[in-house]
Amino acid sequence: MLSNTNGPGIKDIEDISSANRINPQLKIAVINGGDSAEAEVSRVSAKGVIAALLTRYENVRSMELNRDLASALIEFAPEVVFPILHGPPGEDGTLQGLLEIMAYPYVGSGVQASSNAMDKVIAKQIFSDAGLPLARQQVIRQPCDAAQSVATITDALGNYVVVKPVTQGSALGVTLVSNQNELHDALELAFQLDDRLLIEERIDGREITVGVIDTDAGPEPFPVIEIVTGEDAWYDFEHRYTQGLSEHLMPADLPEAQTLRLQQIAVSAHVALGCRDLSRADFVVGNDNEEYLLEVNTLPGMTPTSLYPDGAVGYGLSFEALVSYFAERAAAR
Repeated sequence: MLSNTNGPGIKDIEDISSANRINPQLKIAVINGGDSAEAEVSRVSAKGVIAALLTRYENVRSMELNRDLASALIEFAPEVVFPILHGPPGEDGTLQGLLEIMAYPYVGSGVQASSNAMDKVIAKQIFSDAGLPLARQQVIRQPCDAAQSVATITDALGNYVVVKPVTQGSALGVTLVSNQNELHDALELAFQLDDRLLIEERIDGREITVGVIDTDAGPEPFPVIEIVTGEDAWYDFEHRYTQGLSEHLMPADLPEAQTLRLQQIAVSAHVALGCRDLSRADFVVGNDNEEYLLEVNTLPGMTPTSLYPDGAVGYGLSFEALVSYFAERAAAR
């Protein structure tokens, strides 16, 4: 649910990039699906993107991320590829490497930025080097002794922590932990999805996100959005993709100075990673009013409940204008 948008008037792509114009004949391949844990979310996102593209373009084709993808691309010969993928191998640089080899222009970040952003440990090191505000952390790798890992984490951070697989998205495998028994179970769950885990101090506060879009004038932030869930709930996989389980408040009710800081941090993270076209930075604003950057998503969701399209509306871009802007920008490369 989206409320309090208060955004400017809807723009078209010419308003943010004078070099881009709509070419209705542009051939666009929208890659989605695959076999990742987020494949179904990808297909839902892609359905909306394709419908929006078809309002302006005559030749848009959906393509499944599978072993036949390369031959399907050769047969269709797209002028631009629009990946709508979440999690590895579509968001971690693997697909981007294939598209580079095949010399297809594509929407979104390149190989290195995609890989670095997907790896939460590497991303946090880049953010740290850039002086961005982060939660304290520990990294645990397989193979490891469970009891020793719990002791290492509690000695460094205590029991009040968040356990995350390093290379998953959409909060898959993420657990909010309050005691040692929960910590042991959380490690066991997360290790089913990744052999490296990021454990961060758990910061109570408000869940915040800021989208970023590249323009001719450089990267610009979307309005700050606060994500509100029910009591004792958080923005987990279910709340991200189920209608009615979360509310997106835009602009977030924050002091102007803090709003500007969050937007500046989001742009700085986008630049530090080397992102291209778009990204979305996720934060917690603690009960102490301090900002903590959690991660950056280089291919944000485009489902009916997704945050990035909401931010675009607040910035002034309809969904149709947003996706055509990215398609034309990629084609121009």
